[in-house]
Amino acid sequence: MDSLLGLFDPSEDKNLDGDNLPPEPQLGNIEYKLKLLNPSRTRFQHLVTQLKWRLREGGGEAIYEIGVEDSGLLAGLPSYEMDASLKTLSLMAAELGATTTILREREVGCGRKVTEVLVRKVPADQHMIEVRVAVMGSADAGKSTLVGVLTEGQLDNGRGRARLNTFRHLHEVRSGRTSSISHATLGFDSKGKILSCYDLECGEDLHCTKLISLLDLAGHRKYLRTTVQAVSGYRPHQAMLVVSSQSGVVGMTREHVAITSALDVPMFMVITKTDLGRPQSTVDQLSALLTSPGVRKIPMVIKTEDDVMTVCSGQVREEVVPIFQVSCVTGEGLDLLAKYLHVLPPGCGTREKERLDQELPEFQIDEIFRVADVGTVVGGLLTKGVITEQTELLVGPDDSGAFTPVKIQSVHRNKTPCRAVHSTQSASLALIPPLGTLRAGMVLISPHEEPTASFFFQATVRVLYHATGIHPGFQTTVHIGNIRQTAVIEGIMSFNTLHTNDRASVLFRFVRHPECVRPGARLLFREGPTKGIGTVTQVFPVTKPTGDTGALCDDASAPCDGDKNNNSTA
Repeated sequence: MDSLLGLFDPSEDKNLDGDNLPPEPQLGNIEYKLKLLNPSRTRFQHLVTQLKWRLREGGGEAIYEIGVEDSGLLAGLPSYEMDASLKTLSLMAAELGATTTILREREVGCGRKVTEVLVRKVPADQHMIEVRVAVMGSADAGKSTLVGVLTEGQLDNGRGRARLNTFRHLHEVRSGRTSSISHATLGFDSKGKILSCYDLECGEDLHCTKLISLLDLAGHRKYLRTTVQAVSGYRPHQAMLVVSSQSGVVGMTREHVAITSALDVPMFMVITKTDLGRPQSTVDQLSALLTSPGVRKIPMVIKTEDDVMTVCSGQVREEVVPIFQVSCVTGEGLDLLAKYLHVLPPGCGTREKERLDQELPEFQIDEIFRVADVGTVVGGLLTKGVITEQTELLVGPDDSGAFTPVKIQSVHRNKTPCRAVHSTQSASLALIPPLGTLRAGMVLISPHEEPTASFFFQATVRVLYHATGIHPGFQTTVHIGNIRQTAVIEGIMSFNTLHTNDRASVLFRFVRHPECVRPGARLLFREGPTKGIGTVTQVFPVTKPTGDTGALCDDASAPCDGDKNNNSTA
């Protein structure tokens, strides 16, 4: 642990030494236990209740440090006491239908040792714990090859054989470059063994307790809008930024780091092609990028399984960014990366998920398919509520701002039919009747919500970068969840011009059609090198005008879409 002391805040590590962990956190999924020896029935039930709470905090996963005092002191236990404590922990897990896996052990001297145990219980409303990971990086960094090697279980031949199954279009196969959002799955059983992707696709493997959904995103600059839309719409729990050791840090690497930082997506780095390039030079470049003023992260090169466990068990600050070094040809470093993915914590705690499940359903549409003998199928993310077969919803808004009634015919998750999809889960839904006017950016929403669409919305924004100044009339691409559309800045409160790092309340107007926007939604706007983030504070629903012009206006004193002379501020 001596090498990790620099990762802790100085105010926290002043009393730490090589025999200490940080004090036990009161919240979260980490529990310290000095020993668990022959508990009474009452004590045992109390321990089970405590484990259940930690599992809820961790979304179905909890980490127990056995032989550690609440203060973080690594006291350790002799072998017979450790064996008895692990047996008690297994009995506690069995009471809840959970499993235990030893992650690592450490000798602390005098025949005493400390053991770290992962307890995992798949929540009752899920077949498995799911973690979404966005795979980002520049073109030719090796993203699709890495995804192919991880999911197929076979090394690459050095000419891109492993990436072929991840491509969706013929032109991607011919060019070797991803241009769309490709989905792949990596499954683990309770012991951390990687399961066959073919069994997962067929739905035959019932031993999968954790599923990593990999979103393989395009790396070329001309597909950047598609990449940003995926990160904004699918809300990945983690971003895996892939960098080639041959080309090192390039412009798109910096762009992707800026996007993930702006959207508050935790990230980790993977340096590929270590058999061809000089990985240490790339590590130095990444370290300089991560510690730069605009990012302010702490790089940590992962060299051992102990480093993996340290990062995933919450023993370091959230600002730490792990860096892996792998080769898809020789297999170097892939075991550490797989171990990290296996213990990667879920993004949403059980209590928060239960709260979202109680709300009315809202499903963000990211993709539309026309399937023979099925009809219209939409793919996306359920942000809240629960959707089952035969659920009646509204889909929209269309170009007029209206919503159309539909019914859910069937539900699929991870290419497998299921009865229901719960909040924070991605799924594919078959709709009836078939519709020909769907587009990405629409929502499926409960009729009880009485949804509305808006051309105008107000947001508090911060300009991350702009070379000159932003004035009213400036056009930019706005990303709000699954929404991606050009918008015009109609007014700026208290400012005539916005510069880098300025904050202000801004009135936006969508250019093409109204969208379903909610106050509190996070937004990202960009146009070329210009980038900014913000939060929606107010929306102005579409209403029919009193005149006979046929145009759409927004109420609540927002200017009419056709009024060219109204440049009032927000």
